[in-house]
Amino acid sequence: MDSGSERSDRALPASAQRVQDALAAAGVESRIVQLTVAARTSQQAADALGVDVGQIAKSLVFRAASSGRAVLVIAAGDRRVDEAAVAARLGEPIERARPEFVREHSGFAIGGVAPLAHARPMRVFLDASLHRFDVVWAAGGTPHCVFPIPPGRLAAIVVGEELDLGG
Repeated sequence: MDSGSERSDRALPASAQRVQDALAAAGVESRIVQLTVAARTSQQAADALGVDVGQIAKSLVFRAASSGRAVLVIAAGDRRVDEAAVAARLGEPIERARPEFVREHSGFAIGGVAPLAHARPMRVFLDASLHRFDVVWAAGGTPHCVFPIPPGRLAAIVVGEELDLGG
Protein backbone atom coordinates (compact mmCIF):
# COMPACT_ATOMS: atom_id res chain seq x y z
CA MET A 1 0.00 0.00 0.00
CA ASP A 2 1.24 3.48 -0.78
CA SER A 3 2.59 5.49 2.12
CA GLY A 4 -0.08 7.67 3.68
CA SER A 5 -2.98 5.97 1.90
CA GLU A 6 -4.44 4.42 5.04
CA ARG A 7 -5.67 5.87 8.28
CA SER A 8 -6.70 4.00 11.38
CA ASP A 9 -7.01 6.79 13.92
CA ARG A 10 -10.76 7.25 13.52
CA ALA A 11 -13.85 5.18 14.17
CA LEU A 12 -15.55 3.88 11.04
CA PRO A 13 -18.39 5.94 9.55
CA ALA A 14 -21.81 4.35 10.21
CA SER A 15 -22.16 3.00 6.64
CA ALA A 16 -18.69 1.42 6.79
CA GLN A 17 -19.44 -0.06 10.21
CA ARG A 18 -22.56 -1.65 8.68
CA VAL A 19 -20.32 -3.31 6.08
CA GLN A 20 -17.80 -4.38 8.74
CA ASP A 21 -20.64 -5.92 10.79
CA ALA A 22 -21.98 -7.75 7.71
CA LEU A 23 -18.50 -9.13 6.97
CA ALA A 24 -18.19 -10.36 10.56
CA ALA A 25 -21.68 -11.91 10.43
CA ALA A 26 -20.65 -13.78 7.26
CA GLY A 27 -17.54 -15.09 9.00
CA VAL A 28 -15.15 -12.97 6.93
CA GLU A 29 -12.16 -11.73 8.90
CA SER A 30 -11.41 -8.84 6.55
CA ARG A 31 -11.14 -5.36 8.07
CA ILE A 32 -12.31 -2.11 6.53
CA VAL A 33 -9.40 0.16 5.56
CA GLN A 34 -9.97 3.91 5.63
CA LEU A 35 -8.09 5.76 2.91
CA THR A 36 -6.81 9.30 3.26
CA VAL A 37 -8.04 10.02 -0.28
CA ALA A 38 -11.44 9.39 -1.80
CA ALA A 39 -11.57 6.40 -4.14
CA ARG A 40 -14.72 7.03 -6.14
CA THR A 41 -13.33 5.26 -9.21
CA SER A 42 -11.52 1.98 -9.67
CA GLN A 43 -8.38 3.80 -10.80
CA GLN A 44 -8.40 6.08 -7.73
CA ALA A 45 -8.78 3.06 -5.45
CA ALA A 46 -6.01 1.13 -7.23
CA ASP A 47 -3.68 4.13 -7.04
CA ALA A 48 -4.37 4.63 -3.33
CA LEU A 49 -3.81 0.94 -2.57
CA GLY A 50 -0.91 0.36 -4.94
CA VAL A 51 -2.65 -2.54 -6.68
CA ASP A 52 -3.68 -3.44 -10.22
CA VAL A 53 -6.91 -1.72 -11.27
CA GLY A 54 -8.37 -5.15 -12.07
CA GLN A 55 -8.16 -5.99 -8.36
CA ILE A 56 -10.82 -3.40 -7.59
CA ALA A 57 -14.23 -5.09 -7.33
CA LYS A 58 -16.54 -2.23 -8.29
CA SER A 59 -20.18 -2.50 -7.27
CA LEU A 60 -22.52 -0.97 -9.83
CA VAL A 61 -26.28 -0.76 -9.32
CA PHE A 62 -28.49 -0.88 -12.40
CA ARG A 63 -32.25 -0.63 -12.74
CA ALA A 64 -34.08 -3.40 -14.57
CA ALA A 65 -36.00 -1.52 -17.26
CA SER A 66 -39.23 -3.53 -17.20
CA SER A 67 -39.64 -4.55 -13.56
CA GLY A 68 -37.85 -1.63 -11.93
CA ARG A 69 -35.91 -3.94 -9.61
CA ALA A 70 -32.35 -3.24 -8.55
CA VAL A 71 -29.53 -5.27 -10.08
CA LEU A 72 -26.03 -5.25 -8.59
CA VAL A 73 -23.08 -6.00 -10.86
CA ILE A 74 -19.71 -6.56 -9.17
CA ALA A 75 -17.10 -6.13 -11.86
CA ALA A 76 -13.31 -6.00 -12.05
CA GLY A 77 -12.07 -2.43 -12.20
CA ASP A 78 -10.40 -2.97 -15.57
CA ARG A 79 -13.58 -4.28 -17.22
CA ARG A 80 -16.60 -2.56 -18.68
CA VAL A 81 -19.90 -4.19 -17.89
CA ASP A 82 -21.47 -5.91 -20.89
CA GLU A 83 -25.01 -4.69 -20.22
CA ALA A 84 -26.40 -6.95 -22.97
CA ALA A 85 -24.92 -10.04 -21.24
CA VAL A 86 -26.43 -9.01 -17.92
CA ALA A 87 -29.79 -8.28 -19.57
CA ALA A 88 -29.77 -11.65 -21.33
CA ARG A 89 -29.19 -13.51 -18.05
CA LEU A 90 -31.70 -11.31 -16.20
CA GLY A 91 -34.36 -11.66 -18.86
CA GLU A 92 -34.94 -7.92 -19.29
CA PRO A 93 -32.91 -4.86 -20.28
CA ILE A 94 -31.01 -2.90 -17.66
CA GLU A 95 -30.35 0.81 -17.48
CA ARG A 96 -28.11 3.10 -15.47
CA ALA A 97 -29.66 3.86 -12.11
CA ARG A 98 -30.13 7.37 -10.78
CA PRO A 99 -28.22 8.23 -7.58
CA GLU A 100 -31.44 8.27 -5.54
CA PHE A 101 -32.31 4.75 -6.74
CA VAL A 102 -28.82 3.52 -5.86
CA ARG A 103 -29.03 4.94 -2.34
CA GLU A 104 -32.59 3.68 -1.80
CA HIS A 105 -31.74 0.09 -2.75
CA SER A 106 -28.14 -0.22 -1.58
CA GLY A 107 -28.12 2.18 1.35
CA PHE A 108 -24.90 3.69 -0.01
CA ALA A 109 -23.99 6.68 -2.16
CA ILE A 110 -22.43 6.13 -5.58
CA GLY A 111 -18.66 5.82 -5.15
CA GLY A 112 -18.99 3.86 -1.91
CA VAL A 113 -21.45 1.08 -2.79
CA ALA A 114 -20.37 -2.08 -0.99
CA PRO A 115 -21.08 -5.54 -2.42
CA LEU A 116 -23.05 -6.49 0.73
CA ALA A 117 -25.05 -4.98 3.63
CA HIS A 118 -27.66 -3.49 1.32
CA ALA A 119 -30.85 -1.73 2.37
CA ARG A 120 -32.93 -4.00 0.08
CA PRO A 121 -32.31 -7.33 -1.63
CA MET A 122 -30.89 -7.13 -5.15
CA ARG A 123 -30.20 -9.60 -7.93
CA VAL A 124 -26.40 -9.94 -8.03
CA PHE A 125 -24.04 -10.74 -10.89
CA LEU A 126 -20.32 -11.22 -10.26
CA ASP A 127 -17.61 -10.82 -12.88
CA ALA A 128 -15.88 -14.19 -13.29
CA SER A 129 -12.63 -12.40 -14.23
CA LEU A 130 -12.12 -11.38 -10.58
CA HIS A 131 -10.78 -14.90 -10.04
CA ARG A 132 -7.56 -13.82 -11.81
CA PHE A 133 -6.48 -12.42 -8.45
CA ASP A 134 -5.84 -13.93 -5.02
CA VAL A 135 -7.33 -10.84 -3.35
CA VAL A 136 -9.63 -8.10 -4.61
CA TRP A 137 -10.62 -4.82 -2.94
CA ALA A 138 -14.24 -3.73 -2.64
CA ALA A 139 -15.87 -0.50 -1.48
CA GLY A 140 -16.62 -0.45 2.21
CA GLY A 141 -19.62 1.85 2.35
CA THR A 142 -17.99 5.23 1.65
CA PRO A 143 -15.58 6.55 -1.00
CA HIS A 144 -12.84 6.46 1.67
CA CYS A 145 -13.39 2.87 2.83
CA VAL A 146 -12.38 -0.41 1.17
CA PHE A 147 -11.75 -3.98 2.24
CA PRO A 148 -9.69 -6.88 0.87
CA ILE A 149 -11.28 -10.26 0.19
CA PRO A 150 -10.48 -13.36 -1.89
CA PRO A 151 -12.80 -13.42 -4.93
CA GLY A 152 -14.14 -16.88 -4.11
CA ARG A 153 -15.11 -15.71 -0.63
CA LEU A 154 -16.76 -12.61 -2.10
CA ALA A 155 -18.78 -14.79 -4.47
CA ALA A 156 -19.93 -16.95 -1.57
CA ILE A 157 -21.13 -14.11 0.63
CA VAL A 158 -22.91 -12.03 -2.02
CA VAL A 159 -24.86 -15.05 -3.32
CA GLY A 160 -24.63 -13.92 -6.90
CA GLU A 161 -24.39 -15.50 -10.30
CA GLU A 162 -20.97 -15.51 -11.89
CA LEU A 163 -20.99 -14.18 -15.39
CA ASP A 164 -18.49 -13.30 -18.10
CA LEU A 165 -19.11 -9.56 -18.10
CA GLY A 166 -16.89 -8.81 -21.07
CA GLY A 167 -13.84 -6.63 -21.37
